[in-house]
Amino acid sequence: MKELLRSTDPTVMAFASALLEGEDIDCFEMDVNMSILEGGIGIFPRRLMVRADDFDRAMRVMRDNEIPLGR
Repeated sequence: MKELLRSTDPTVMAFASALLEGEDIDCFEMDVNMSILEGGIGIFPRRLMVRADDFDRAMRVMRDNEIPLGR
């Protein structure tokens, strides 16, 4: 799996996940528990991971929809 997106904004993560699912690209959100533990103040970013084989297609989806990658 490769990191596609890093963000502290849960709405960006949800939108990106929905776009990827619409393109039949599996994704997995990491660090969700860490961001919950911090109390929602937004200092620990979440990461959106995709399969290495899907990475290029997923990057194209993010660029086409102007999603900031946060790297």
